[in-house]
Amino acid sequence: MERLAASSAIVFGIGGVGGWTAECLARTGIGRLTIVDPDDVAQTNINRQVMALGSTTGCPKTDILAERLLDINPGLDLRLMRRRYTAEHAADFDIAGHDITIDAIDSLADKAALILHATSTPSTRLLSSMGAALKADPTKVSVAEFWQVKGCPLAAALRRRFKRDGMTPRRKFRCVYSPELLTNAGDEPDPDGTMTYGKRAINGALCHITAIFGFTLAGLAIDTLLKHQPAGDSK
Repeated sequence: MERLAASSAIVFGIGGVGGWTAECLARTGIGRLTIVDPDDVAQTNINRQVMALGSTTGCPKTDILAERLLDINPGLDLRLMRRRYTAEHAADFDIAGHDITIDAIDSLADKAALILHATSTPSTRLLSSMGAALKADPTKVSVAEFWQVKGCPLAAALRRRFKRDGMTPRRKFRCVYSPELLTNAGDEPDPDGTMTYGKRAINGALCHITAIFGFTLAGLAIDTLLKHQPAGDSK
């Protein structure tokens, strides 16, 4: 546990997936945690997001989750960024200063930019959530290296984008995903089923699936921190 207490993580997107990841890391004793999200709690979040309640609707997600995390772990060094991650403002986010980067972003463009940024930063290890929307079977949730993910429309959309733009992640990274395919009422599924910037429809997500995705990401982060050298340590 001393290693966890000396470690740090940054979670991008604290919705249906990332919120559970952040809570698990706080409960497990990580020393420093940064949570990043620009949004307020909406009524449509109540079915799956840890900070979403009738009483918190309209409040900043970062503020509400921060209160909960500090109640769980008063000694946590918690930092809040109520901002959207974009390629244009990537330098504002201290990815290099964190051992683990968790991607639970629901915008395809921003997600792709974060992946490229994190995989080109030697001092951090990236873990990413693929699409949790339109999934129902908890036994199908899996972990694979990004290029080995099968049956996930979001991963396929990211790969198409990287090929179109002539850009490739600099390092391999692991993803949580599900190959289960249900009827899609909108566009490509988002990590937690919320609306992506520019989308025309909202894809449904179930709490047990988004929570499993989030806890699996936290488990991968904890395993990485406990069993492996820091990403920037070449010894």
